Amino acid sequence: MESIPSDTRTTAAEDGGLNLLTPEAWKALLSRYSHIVLVANSEAVDFERLRSELPETALYVFFNNVYKVLGETFVGHSVLVARSGVMGANIVHRREVGDVLRFFAGDDFLGVINLRVSPEENFSEESRFNGAKARHLDLTQMLGDLYPTGKIATSGFAMALWLADLQLPGKILLAGFSAKRSEKWKVFDVHDWTFEQIFLRLFARMGSISMMGGVDASPYSALAKRFPDVPPIEIAMTAAEVLSERLHNANGQIDRLMSVTKSIRAIENFFRRFKPKTRKERFLEKSKG
Repeated sequence: MESIPSDTRTTAAEDGGLNLLTPEAWKALLSRYSHIVLVANSEAVDFERLRSELPETALYVFFNNVYKVLGETFVGHSVLVARSGVMGANIVHRREVGDVLRFFAGDDFLGVINLRVSPEENFSEESRFNGAKARHLDLTQMLGDLYPTGKIATSGFAMALWLADLQLPGKILLAGFSAKRSEKWKVFDVHDWTFEQIFLRLFARMGSISMMGGVDASPYSALAKRFPDVPPIEIAMTAAEVLSERLHNANGQIDRLMSVTKSIRAIENFFRRFKPKTRKERFLEKSKG
């Protein structure tokens, strides 16, 4: 398993089981790779294309439940980002560490990055990751004033911004960041997917990152070529006008569906009261008490 020199490592608390690194230490650890590839848990990921186009010096960054995109042990430089929740790393409190880590083996596996992006989230100690090397990354301050209020950043979005800020010599590539719901995997409403896509695509156009899979070429670039005399702001305002009208019409249909399904939702809410509390709900009640 890969490591970094001991003099570049800092520990948050000697008895806390946490391994927090300085930005310099992270940069020393990640600068050895020609590409940092963030792999979304999405059907839009094209592994065959990734492995054929990228060199063996690329580091693949996976997230949480990697069995969504991996069917066998991954061969190559890799690291697993384990997102935290109020009860610690999600794969820890859900007892999924073994199910996830079985996809990684050998010296090319960099270990686990236990990620925290909001004050409500808590780290899990390194010992909870079944012997895998674990490092802890706290991005609460970075995202505090940036992300929309009332929403929580996705792990992929947080890592992309953080890696860009590190100014690594290697290229940062996002694979499968479509933010689209599929028949197999859902997207969660706790994240602001629209904000993230706008931010990431602006980042890509600035050259800070690259995106592969799930993102088509902008159709509005064709409009700019067809109407070269029209200022870009006019094209943007016209597009926003059309999108606003379409959204207004869609909201009308949504309101109609809400009315039609009112009785169904009332029945669902009635039976939901008899559903046993989850471990997370019991944990939150206990912590408040």
